[in-house]
Amino acid sequence: MMKLLLVLSALVAFAECFHKIPLIKGKTAREALQEEGTWEDYRKEHPYNPMAKFYQSGTESMTNDADLSYYGVISIGTPPQSFSVIFDTGSSNLWIPSVYCSSQACQNHRKFNPKESSTFKWGNKPLSIRYGTGSMTGYLASDTVEVGGISVANQVFGLSQTEAAFLAHMAADGILGLAFQTIASDDVVPVFDMMVKERLVSQPLFSVYLSSNSAQGSEVVFGGIDSSHYTGEIAWIPLSSATYWQINMDSVTINGQTVACSGGCQAIIDTGTSLIVGPNSDISNMNSRVGASTNQYGEATVNCQDIQSMPEVTFTLNGHAFTIPASAYVSQSSYGCRTGFGQGGQQLWILGDVFIRQYYAIFDSSTQTIGLAKSV
Repeated sequence: MMKLLLVLSALVAFAECFHKIPLIKGKTAREALQEEGTWEDYRKEHPYNPMAKFYQSGTESMTNDADLSYYGVISIGTPPQSFSVIFDTGSSNLWIPSVYCSSQACQNHRKFNPKESSTFKWGNKPLSIRYGTGSMTGYLASDTVEVGGISVANQVFGLSQTEAAFLAHMAADGILGLAFQTIASDDVVPVFDMMVKERLVSQPLFSVYLSSNSAQGSEVVFGGIDSSHYTGEIAWIPLSSATYWQINMDSVTINGQTVACSGGCQAIIDTGTSLIVGPNSDISNMNSRVGASTNQYGEATVNCQDIQSMPEVTFTLNGHAFTIPASAYVSQSSYGCRTGFGQGGQQLWILGDVFIRQYYAIFDSSTQTIGLAKSV
């Protein structure tokens, strides 16, 4: 019996052998700029364009999102050089600043030095990543990338030479894309695809937990699901397109009435977007239904005293209802309260961090499904 117990406990120990990356909930660009007193100027210069990264133009794109706050640390090279990155399910490339970059944005971030890595190899292709308000240009190279204890040899990544000015205000050094190779710039094999290909993860999936308030506790788990982060059943939703993590959304309702996405629409589960973003008319309808008024920047502000009485909003995905209370879709700061519903102008919806904080998200590349369960 004792022997059996030992075998069982060994199996349990193996089953729990996840590769966890803790995510830090850091200061957002908005918070940093508000403290400096330069936020008003900044937002005039860099209007929020959450859809920038979803325009298919052959170059990889990314958003000037002033509210991104979750990032984790990876290392590249031999010996390892560490970088903080945003784990972004809405793009597919990995890139970081390099010592060859003289842009302001590179000056206040960690920079990779190829000369200090014995496993580094230059590629022969330039890389260009377009942003909502500028771009990042650089070169492709390959080296060993270590993520949460998993070492991926010969991973192709981008090294920046120039970076758009707004990146100077981003807490993270770079981006690690977790979407599919089909949308990767230069058809680079993404980091997670490499892990699966090289059998470095026990299951071809990763999962994301975003904590609501505390700086600690958020994490990405590669190769597993951490059951301590959710309660109840996991709803599995098939992808409608394996480009982004894209699914069918049936409707958005408030008090049982459809307020947006009437007749169905497409949505992306995106850790690299802070808000829930949708077409302008749908979002303004939602914001007015919850009692928000929209300012000149398209932000919907509410009276902080009203949060308790504001309605829940339900997103129905492939027949499963996911409800978000006002306490979760309204963000509060000393500068006031605003909703997490942003105008994107396109038909595509983005269910970003406002949504993912409420629902633990599992991204399964082999079955091409997303699992969602109520976060604990």
